[in-house]
Amino acid sequence: MKIRKEYTCPLELVHDMIKGKWKSIILWRLRLGATSLAKLERDIDGINQKMLLEQLKELIEYGFVEKETFDGYPLHVEYSLTIDMGMQIINALKIMQSIGIDYLKEHGMEEILIEKGVTKE
Repeated sequence: MKIRKEYTCPLELVHDMIKGKWKSIILWRLRLGATSLAKLERDIDGINQKMLLEQLKELIEYGFVEKETFDGYPLHVEYSLTIDMGMQIINALKIMQSIGIDYLKEHGMEEILIEKGVTKE
């Protein structure tokens, strides 16, 4: 995805960088630490490898994620959050997660939280 030249405000820019169904979920998973593509695909319900690679590529381009390739056979690649933007965006996602948890509880949908093993961090 291309970055536009004009924005109403910086929030609009960040929204464009992480918008979509998968980017925030990928970032949220990566808060747990570096991981392989295969593990990410297993951990994120409903995403396929093509979509995952596409989204990771954009997150790398924007500076939220880094990719490390290890020598040897078989080839081993790990993805992780960058120290600056990657770790910083997690603070915003924590707030969003908390709002989601509160909403589900207030609307009688706690079974979703129980099923997924979600608690406030």
